[in-house]
Amino acid sequence: MSILTIRNVQETDLERCFEIETLAYAGEEAATKEKILTRIQGYPDGFIVLENEDEIIGFINSGATHQVVLSDEEFKELVGHDPKGDYIVIMSVVIHPDYQGQSMTTKLMSHFIKQMKALGKKSIYLICQSELVDMYAKYRFIHIGESDSVHGGLSWHEMSLVL
Repeated sequence: MSILTIRNVQETDLERCFEIETLAYAGEEAATKEKILTRIQGYPDGFIVLENEDEIIGFINSGATHQVVLSDEEFKELVGHDPKGDYIVIMSVVIHPDYQGQSMTTKLMSHFIKQMKALGKKSIYLICQSELVDMYAKYRFIHIGESDSVHGGLSWHEMSLVL
């Protein structure tokens, strides 16, 4: 039986997180190693990793803000991030392809939502592709509408969850 743990990220997790990011996201959709490092250093409270037998198999990273603009590409580099902000913007929800379809996203999202509530955050926002709207709705996220974001040259949908 495998042992799953969830914890906050550490700088030593950078290489593995980047590896999983590039496996899970295509082309320009994947964050660069530099962006992931910025997120690790800039907001470790909003960056959790899921481990199986001490190996990272997934993660969620985010930033906090006082004003949500989901189409703001600079925010992905934590420009405008304030750890005291009431609103969380998720930038990546990633599960290693070998572990997809095994409820790992549910474990990770449930923990993340509880952690953000414990930090006193008011809402969580994210953008996702159309095929993921129903999945996030299972976690009580509400579909806001199509996003103005053109990240990775793709079409995106905005979603929010009031905590």
